[in-house]
Amino acid sequence: MAHDITPQEQTRRWRMVLGAEPGQPQDGLGVDDLAMDRALSALYNPPSGRGAGLGASAPNVARWLGDIRQYFPSSVVQVMQKDALERLGLEQMLLEPEMLKSVEPDVHLVATLLSLNKVMPNKTKETARMVVRQVVDELERRLANPFRQAVSGSLNRAVRNRRPRHHEIDWLRTIRANLRHYQPEYRTIIPETRIGFGRKGQSLRDIVLCIDQSGSMAPSVVYASVFAAVLATIKAVSTQVVVFDTAVIDLTPMLADPVDVLFGTQLGGGTDINRALGYCQGLITRPADTIFVLISDLYEGGNNAEMRKRAAALVAAGVQVIVLLALDDHGAPSYDHANAAYFAALGAPCFACTPDLFPELMAAAIKRSDISQWAAEAGIVGVKA
Repeated sequence: MAHDITPQEQTRRWRMVLGAEPGQPQDGLGVDDLAMDRALSALYNPPSGRGAGLGASAPNVARWLGDIRQYFPSSVVQVMQKDALERLGLEQMLLEPEMLKSVEPDVHLVATLLSLNKVMPNKTKETARMVVRQVVDELERRLANPFRQAVSGSLNRAVRNRRPRHHEIDWLRTIRANLRHYQPEYRTIIPETRIGFGRKGQSLRDIVLCIDQSGSMAPSVVYASVFAAVLATIKAVSTQVVVFDTAVIDLTPMLADPVDVLFGTQLGGGTDINRALGYCQGLITRPADTIFVLISDLYEGGNNAEMRKRAAALVAAGVQVIVLLALDDHGAPSYDHANAAYFAALGAPCFACTPDLFPELMAAAIKRSDISQWAAEAGIVGVKA
């Protein structure tokens, strides 16, 4: 309760929140308080303010990274690192392996490293891969099983084999479907209708993930790469992954390892959605059984009119088209409202999705559910036509 806090503790808390004016005494602050204050000052009050700042000194930055990891929880450390990259331009510091080892790995750090991939010296690349691997492993630990279960469960329900061989019979559903044929004298059921699983080796759905790798979409690229790698382990679906900026790169051969997929991206370029849609049209051989997920903010740098025609052609062919304006934890992004409304008018749902909801989204798509209705029930506000 507030009334239980002593005047000294109140003063200390306000001092930590507001900082100190130059020359103000440090009374009432302990050693840890002073260290936390210095770390905050270096980031949020650079030399023109109350702190000494970090400058361009790698030792200073390394010391600061160590301090914030010691005095703040991991979630706060990640925010401060992201702010440091944006405010102080520390990207070049990450090109040093020793510096990279001091950083708290997270999705935004991975995105920054991928954007530096082209200029990264060889001595740093192995360390960078280790950092990316750590983040990817954590994401897979958190997301892979729920995703695999949701997708596999929806596949089991989505397709039935009405003429199954004995080893293909789904006995639970067969019994339920034939309860009315129960024979009391024999204490058994006559299975007039047999329900089986889809044939082994049969691809029940084709899934194409088309991912915008422009700089603003960086966290979405990270999450989408992890999900794509998980999808690739599910034999009942065929998964293809295409990333694009002004060029198009098919990363499907790399799906065995999401880290390879990530290092196959080239974050930060322009955007040619039309070219990407044209390439993906050539991948689709079974339109009615294809789920096409475009992950993009829809800011088109190519031929916008042609891009819209290709999108309309995909929908007209029977492809299930879904547009994710973002696949990350930060809610509604900046996006091209006119193009989003156009996709929505075509019948292609358009919204931002968090990684935790993506498994449910794909399960609903595989079952051919109404995605707009699913989004509404999940509390997601979609783009209106």
